[in-house]
Amino acid sequence: MKRLALVLAYDGSRFEGWQTQPSGRSVQDHLEQALAAIAGHRVATFCAGRTDAGVHAFRQVVHFDTGAQRPETAWVRGVNSHLPQGVAVRHVVEVDTNFHARFGAKRRRYRYFLHVSPVRHPLLAGRAGWSHHTLDQHAMTLVAASLIGEHDFSAFRSSQCQAASPVRRLESLTIERQGALLVFTLTANAFLHHMVRNLVGLLVAVGSGRCRPGFAAELLEHRDRRLAPPTFEAAGLYLEAVQYDVHHALPSWGGSLTDDWLA
Repeated sequence: MKRLALVLAYDGSRFEGWQTQPSGRSVQDHLEQALAAIAGHRVATFCAGRTDAGVHAFRQVVHFDTGAQRPETAWVRGVNSHLPQGVAVRHVVEVDTNFHARFGAKRRRYRYFLHVSPVRHPLLAGRAGWSHHTLDQHAMTLVAASLIGEHDFSAFRSSQCQAASPVRRLESLTIERQGALLVFTLTANAFLHHMVRNLVGLLVAVGSGRCRPGFAAELLEHRDRRLAPPTFEAAGLYLEAVQYDVHHALPSWGGSLTDDWLA
């Protein structure tokens, strides 16, 4: 028996999230069926981050165990031949049997793409969030800096969040403009359910003037999700990368945004 780790990319708008669903239309459902077709036995997969419906991934990391002896091409091109459009295995690496895609992750990085325009763009539907408000990027950047560090992020977690602790270490939160897009990049040791979308929702509320900048500190202090702005839409959110100890040799952390699209 050996353990393999896959690096997976997918268009979240085509699936009901990562986690298996009764409908069979989740990423996990499709992947396990495709892996079973190649392995010749049922396969159980474990991922680095259970993305919601509508959330995309550049480099989702998944591990599974198998006794099947197959060439590397079988686990990539062979599996992909059994997968629907919108999801594909990009890399496979044999890892130690104690490797775990979720619990072995050292940090995770997400990007949120926000289209800022008075008029929505139909070609960005499902690929980016949208705001018709003019946004004060400087104010948003100041608030983003105040959120860096280890905090109780209870005000930014979903009521369905199953994490044992609301404390997370947000290592960086940057906002860059690329034409009509604002790109939010967030790195943390781990994220709570809906945490990224809730942070983006706060920043957009600050940028549009609907919330004053000091409200962010109050939310952290009061730890009450009911006081915070609504959860932002899933469409613009991408699980970009997951980092592990280097000896696992996973091409999972990546570099530039161009690498994410074209690697």
